[in-house]
Amino acid sequence: MTNNLLQMKQYYNVIGLMSGTSVDGLDIAMCSFIKIKNGWKCEILKSKSVVYPEELRQYLLKSYLLSGINLKKLEIEFSEFCAKHINDFKSDFNDKIDLISSHGHTVFHQPENKLTMQIGSGEIIAKLCGISVISDFRSGDVALGGQGAPLVPIGDALLFGQYDSCLNLGGFSNISYADTSGKRIAFDISPVNIVLNELADKIGYLFDDKGKIAASGNVIDDLFEKLENIDYYKQMPPKSLSREWVEKSIHPLLDEYSESKIEDLLATFTLHTARRITDILMGKKNVLITGGGAYNDYLISKIKENTNTEIIIPEKELVDFKEAVVFAFLGLLRYRSEINCLSSVTGAKTDSCCGIISYPSDLFIINHTNN
Repeated sequence: MTNNLLQMKQYYNVIGLMSGTSVDGLDIAMCSFIKIKNGWKCEILKSKSVVYPEELRQYLLKSYLLSGINLKKLEIEFSEFCAKHINDFKSDFNDKIDLISSHGHTVFHQPENKLTMQIGSGEIIAKLCGISVISDFRSGDVALGGQGAPLVPIGDALLFGQYDSCLNLGGFSNISYADTSGKRIAFDISPVNIVLNELADKIGYLFDDKGKIAASGNVIDDLFEKLENIDYYKQMPPKSLSREWVEKSIHPLLDEYSESKIEDLLATFTLHTARRITDILMGKKNVLITGGGAYNDYLISKIKENTNTEIIIPEKELVDFKEAVVFAFLGLLRYRSEINCLSSVTGAKTDSCCGIISYPSDLFIINHTNN
């Protein structure tokens, strides 16, 4: 099916894939999108999280340290892993699937150096699954001078516009909202699980379940003040965070308190995260909270203690799969040749339609023959 034919359609089935900085697994969401008069209607038809095998997880965590050849080998392994689980996932789905949209897994993100890299070959996935794939969403925006992030805000605007703001609590916290002129604003607020999970790992846990460990600790006042005074928090958007930034700005501060109890470090960083978020929520009527951090009861309680904004945590499926849903939507917009990346969010020279399309071999042959 050519792009023009697909653009004429009003109903689409799209698979969205998301692998976040927490490296806890691959999120897969089958979504239906219906074009309606004033925008889009979305429904999650099916969803699944696939836990990474420990060996693959460790390679993904340390991917930025690999040589070029070993990084490429990891990309092939990761792409084949994605394709296998997509094929398993869609095996009992009888309707036509229009496309797959994959965020990939971030290895590097340094927009100040015009650099961003997400592994996950659209070509491999398309050929193994027999479905067109959209991937590599960030590099086009970076080439236009943007941050390449956040990308979710256009989905927030078109799919979740009934909420005053949308907050994702994943590896990082990021928020999206419309300003008084209606322009979409979005940015990364602070690290969340990328730091909390590292701390929990030091005492043998993958994560701090419901924030119970943090709740048992005491805040280290000196560390809290140092965290609060990090320069990034004083910067105006557009801005974004990365693993590299955490290593440069957060790790040295935590290392100064390496003799402190992990419980106290978790309590301190959780409170810091909550304070950064509640500062941004000031004046917002309500906020939709999704992502793994929505299950951190201690973090949520600290947010609620310091804001008058109504906190809305939706049903579990949306908490877990909202980013996969939005990336499915970004892929659909790309396939329809419509804007899917907002310069008001990223700071790029212009709005753009980002993502690379990879076709399955049979579709290429059909289109080539028709031409």
